[in-house]
Amino acid sequence: MTFFRKDDRLQEYGDRILQATWDTFPELSENQIALTWIPYDPPIAVNTGGALSATEFWKYQPRGFHYRGVERIYPASVVKLFYLVAVYEWLEKGMLQPSPELDRAVRDAIVDSSNDATSLVVDVLTGTTSGPELPAGPFETWKMQRNLVNRYFHALGWPELETINVNQKTWCDGAYGRERAFLGTMMENRNMLTTNATARLLHSIIGGVAVSSQASQQMMALMKRSLDPTDLAADPENQVTGFLGNGLSLDTGVWSKAGLMSRVRHDAAYIELSDARPYVLVVFTEGPEQSRNEKLLPFVSQQVAQAMRELSQES
Repeated sequence: MTFFRKDDRLQEYGDRILQATWDTFPELSENQIALTWIPYDPPIAVNTGGALSATEFWKYQPRGFHYRGVERIYPASVVKLFYLVAVYEWLEKGMLQPSPELDRAVRDAIVDSSNDATSLVVDVLTGTTSGPELPAGPFETWKMQRNLVNRYFHALGWPELETINVNQKTWCDGAYGRERAFLGTMMENRNMLTTNATARLLHSIIGGVAVSSQASQQMMALMKRSLDPTDLAADPENQVTGFLGNGLSLDTGVWSKAGLMSRVRHDAAYIELSDARPYVLVVFTEGPEQSRNEKLLPFVSQQVAQAMRELSQES
């Protein structure tokens, strides 16, 4: 059972959006895209500053649409959202002590999507470090420690998190030494997420119930994206151009975390339009061609935004 409920009207819109996408991008195969879309109908229970307790918040079951939302896909930098939540959980529980250097690494991992910063975050969360290959015994201990974040998310008991894997660092050139051994011969232990799992985590953050209301607000502040063309031009590696915030009006609020590497282009976003209700949209695309395609995710985003305007007028 997912955290959202199926809705026939939303299914019609979702099918229409997907068909328009395939018509516009015929090179996109049906198994190269996964999507989860959660519109928020009144009373809107998110981005309230944590006005609702977790118990009350989870009583709300928004309607939602997904296409291949349970398929396990390599998430690239979208996994950093999970490490972000884990950091705040560890701090809340006293498992970590705050420090300027940790703050800097968390900020750079989310705002700039730095892999070097993420490496430190994973080290701090798990008490492990990269380095040469280890003998069998110490390596077993190391692997148990590195799976600490996995155990935390699996312990939440969310069905969407049962199949995820979030125990690897993110790399520019690739893993070496014990990190490469940990990935497995066929990379079978690499990070894996689904759009449904990512959407639920994002839903909890903007709902103010990820760790605590204060922590959720701090996480949202790190995820806030500027759509100002001047800001985007000044940062060629921004997480808007070629992603879900691209092409939306400048008065749109966007909180997001993108993922990009040679074989995937993803984005997970919470979006507040000025002329429609807010929503969560998570889109994963796979394939070298899709990775290079800067028009695909903006097209999907604009189709969903138009559907939100139509949905807002229906009720």
